[in-house]
Amino acid sequence: MSRNELDRLSVIQRVDRRELSQVDAAQLMNRSSRQIRRWLTRYRTHGEAGLISKHRGKSSNNRLADSLKHQIAVIVREQYADFGPTLAQEKLLERHGISLSVESLRQILIEKGLWRPKQKRPQAVHPLRERRPCRGELIQIDGSPHAWFEGRSSRCTLIVFIDDATGELMSLAFWPQETTESYMSGLQGYLAEHGRPVSLYSDKHSIFRINTETADGNTVTQFGRAVEALDIDIIHANTPQAKGRVERVNRTLQDRLIKEMRLEGIDNIE
Repeated sequence: MSRNELDRLSVIQRVDRRELSQVDAAQLMNRSSRQIRRWLTRYRTHGEAGLISKHRGKSSNNRLADSLKHQIAVIVREQYADFGPTLAQEKLLERHGISLSVESLRQILIEKGLWRPKQKRPQAVHPLRERRPCRGELIQIDGSPHAWFEGRSSRCTLIVFIDDATGELMSLAFWPQETTESYMSGLQGYLAEHGRPVSLYSDKHSIFRINTETADGNTVTQFGRAVEALDIDIIHANTPQAKGRVERVNRTLQDRLIKEMRLEGIDNIE
């Protein structure tokens, strides 16, 4: 017997010996008087065995059928072999009409040898910069060069604009390379859709800042002059960790966006 079943037996025995009323027993067990009467009847008919849960040894009503587990495993193996449980769960519902929780899918994939639980590694500690309080107050910008089309086309760069306050992706565009033109185009699109931001937050790439003085002493880039003309501040991060939000978004996009484009047959910038 489990501990709960032993507690139940003790209370029902006291009720049977008339040491405890059914009302008091119901309050003690946090059950209704009707339930106490049912237990008492079962105890008097079957003894201690009558108070053992009838669900013991039976499969849960929520247990997935083995045939469905096999079907899920086949689909994931053939179509989503490199997908994590979260993304695979979304695709099973979206494309196959199979609804189950991420944790249930994770357990199935582990059982079938299709997913290996990640070992938690100690994370390097970096002081966190507080998010800006308002949307549009600070926009982090970055370029993410990568094999976005997995060899189906040339490598290219994704230009990313993300709001610091909300984490919202404000602008995404593929370009052959990270250039002044690519950021100018991204800024133009941002201005047209969202208006003027207060500040931009970038790294120290030569597009944003001239790191060695030129002969005439000019240290402002073409992009920097455009931003100044728009009365937008530009802040340069001293370390990659300082712009960690956009770096994390880049990693997520390199995982999820690549797989979404593969499923949709997208293999070039156009």
